[in-house]
Amino acid sequence: MTPEVFAQRVLDWYDGHGRHDLPWQQDMTPYRVWVSEIMLQQTQVATVIPYYLRFMEALPTVEALAAADEDQVLHLWTGLGYYSRARNLHKAAKQVVSEHGGAFPRSVEGLCALPGIGRSTAGAVASLSMGIRAPILDGNVKRVLTRFEAVDGWPGEKAVHDRLWRMAEALTPENRVAHYTQAMMDLGATLCTRSNPSCLLCPLRDGCKARALGEPKRFPASRPRKVLPVRSCVMPLLMNEEGAVWLQRRPSSGLWGGLWCPPQLDAEDELADLLGRLQMAAHEREALAPLRHTFSHFHLDIQPVLLRVSARPVVAEAGQVWYNLRHPEPLGLAAPVKKLLRQIEARVPSLA
Repeated sequence: MTPEVFAQRVLDWYDGHGRHDLPWQQDMTPYRVWVSEIMLQQTQVATVIPYYLRFMEALPTVEALAAADEDQVLHLWTGLGYYSRARNLHKAAKQVVSEHGGAFPRSVEGLCALPGIGRSTAGAVASLSMGIRAPILDGNVKRVLTRFEAVDGWPGEKAVHDRLWRMAEALTPENRVAHYTQAMMDLGATLCTRSNPSCLLCPLRDGCKARALGEPKRFPASRPRKVLPVRSCVMPLLMNEEGAVWLQRRPSSGLWGGLWCPPQLDAEDELADLLGRLQMAAHEREALAPLRHTFSHFHLDIQPVLLRVSARPVVAEAGQVWYNLRHPEPLGLAAPVKKLLRQIEARVPSLA
């Protein structure tokens, strides 16, 4: 199948069966496409849509995002995970405004110079919102291409990755690049799915080598499995007389960077030292149900401990806050912290 036939098959299928009503397909500006592409990294469309709509309502332009407080950005991102995406989004918006007058660079190279934008994301922004011929290689496209050519090996391996980029470059047409880019993503998301590919409905079925082999699910090869290590911590939830919980902002780099969290201790015997440093006295203590949170490279087993405290001083310092559960501030919270705060609301009678 020639590249021209490949592209035409994909485009014909898109015209009749592709997705045309996603929120970021309406008023398709570089800003709107860029935000959607960053959110869609590591995250399914159905999960992203409500976050995207809230984000766009609050920060409808790159200027609004650049001027926003980091807490607002992280709050809008809370629950999506991979928070470095949000921090880079904020940094890139500031750079677009300060260095480019609010207009996104009109080249893949210029887009890649912005924080958090790689080649595939740059290609998506350039092709979808600017009509520039630029290939993409997200997870959906990798799956379509590896099956079409029966490419052996895990796509994360350099040789495989480079081969897929060469394929993507060769197959991307000169015309209707926005529709082609969206069509390739749609094919992977709706037909050429990971577990149950709908080969009989695929416009590329008669040229697909994985289908000819009768083994579409064999491609792409999975990441080599490794056992994730398990770490553990104690997370004290310090609640004052008003029912507010003491939180501190995490450093901007590292896990949960820039988010607000309770303290994280290695063991419960460190509680006394913590209370002493914070000038708090605990008069009621309850161990709550443990919680496991999985990161990309390890599991974290959290043992939350609810402590009713008397606090001196009663006002938090910079980088600290008494988080009012009845009237919560719009702060960026790590997903497990949000779960723990809900757990308190359900278990403490005065807050139920």
